[in-house]
Amino acid sequence: MAPVALTGLLPLCACLLLAPGCAQAGKLLVVPMDGSHWFTMRSIVESLVLRGHEVVVVRPEANWHLEISAKYTVKTYSTSYSLEDLNRLFKGFADSRWKTRAGNVFSPLMHPSSNAFDYFFSHCRSLFNDRKLVKFIEDSSFDAVFLDPFDLCGLIVAKYFSLPSVVFARGLFCHFLEEGSQCPSPPSYVPRGFLGFSDTMTFWERVWNHITHVEERLLCHNFIKTGLEVASEILQTTVTAYDLFGPVSIWLLRTDFTLDNPKPVMPNMVFVGGINCLPGKPLSPVSGLGLSSAPWPGPGGEERRLL
Repeated sequence: MAPVALTGLLPLCACLLLAPGCAQAGKLLVVPMDGSHWFTMRSIVESLVLRGHEVVVVRPEANWHLEISAKYTVKTYSTSYSLEDLNRLFKGFADSRWKTRAGNVFSPLMHPSSNAFDYFFSHCRSLFNDRKLVKFIEDSSFDAVFLDPFDLCGLIVAKYFSLPSVVFARGLFCHFLEEGSQCPSPPSYVPRGFLGFSDTMTFWERVWNHITHVEERLLCHNFIKTGLEVASEILQTTVTAYDLFGPVSIWLLRTDFTLDNPKPVMPNMVFVGGINCLPGKPLSPVSGLGLSSAPWPGPGGEERRLL
């Protein structure tokens, strides 16, 4: 019974850590995804610092936007590749997408000509090769790991150090969100992403939805193959995608349920779609009397008013 009770407490601990006013001086380890993914996550990290939490961000030395900040602690580890290598590989990947113009959403997975994603996933090996950084994480007694699941490294860190994980994402490209959260998503009723089907699919749309469902399971493994190899090497055991996504404590989804098709959600899935919106401006004051007394022309050209 003890392991079951401990597992049940992990989501509660993560919620208390991120909820305002419910916890003090929490220690959060942040494993971000570089590029545009970091822009939204950075605003959350800075807000947590303002609320009194201690935040440590770990970043690879070769990166695009993971800058050093005085607002939180940043730990940098060296990588086997340079920023020039990263730029060159990603440019080759982007150029190949423009040249093919394939209509299939899985075309990047079907043509792994560029190994840019291998670089994204392999940097986690560099993190664990930094024994000083690993020792720092071990000794710091973090309460949770705040991560972007796209590059898998945050999930590997959470599993290696047995820490609760809080995922921050719009969604996952493949089927790992449904499998990891154990959320039912029957293809007969829930359209797969990017297809544009409604929740009232025709018979042939359901057939095509099933085909896409099968394609995901055949092709998505190629996308995270290097990441799983790195995870298996670090954790010293064979690791599957479910082994990484299954233990997630909290899913913070940067969307709103009204923007997706109707489907079940789990209790640890929290919608935070408004976090991507600009702060709202107050409506300008409207005088009811001013509107009611505004004139308009009558049928005969005479001036009319409500009052």
